[in-house]
Amino acid sequence: MTLALRDLGKRYGDSAVFSQVTLDVADGEFVAIVGESGVGKSTLLNCMAGLDSWDGGSVAHNGIDIGAMNAEARALWRRRQVGFVFQAFHVLPHLDVAQNVALPLMLLGRRDPARVAQMLEVVGLAGLGARLPQQLSGGQLQRVAIARSLVHRPALLLADEPTGNLDPTTAAKVMDVLLAQTREHGASLVLVTHSEAAAARADRVLHLTVTGIRRA
Repeated sequence: MTLALRDLGKRYGDSAVFSQVTLDVADGEFVAIVGESGVGKSTLLNCMAGLDSWDGGSVAHNGIDIGAMNAEARALWRRRQVGFVFQAFHVLPHLDVAQNVALPLMLLGRRDPARVAQMLEVVGLAGLGARLPQQLSGGQLQRVAIARSLVHRPALLLADEPTGNLDPTTAAKVMDVLLAQTREHGASLVLVTHSEAAAARADRVLHLTVTGIRRA
């Protein structure tokens, strides 16, 4: 299994965000996680990426315990193995589109303009590499975020409401790109979403509650 969660729990003070979350995600599998607002879907995704801490249980990737890593080792693992698509895009406004997409490669010490250009073409942004983020629409910015998350060919892609701010037509196009690219490279995809249309395209749909996770 690419990703394995065992009895994962997270608390804020005396309140449980979620508990006893056990989940396996296989190589190349697309899993959608749904649930009520405030139940901790984004927090769970952040734990999977090692961006947030947890209070019980474990997260492992390819048999490696992420919780046992120090901050530096976890950052290196994330840099090499994980792509993350944020709902709020999180592009850097002072960098142009191509520079934003190239960031994961730069952090890995790899310069690959051809790969950046390829990803811009794949997401429908060919010829827009020199533009600044403020010159793009919301749908275009989300495609920049997807190209950036995939440019280094991660084994694990985590996406937090990637279509949440988009109209239905643009959302469908974004999901097309996301699925085509992850399946081309055999990456595992975990998607947190409120969108029934996005969730319907998953191999499995799981429902997160305070007391764990179950099939939706």
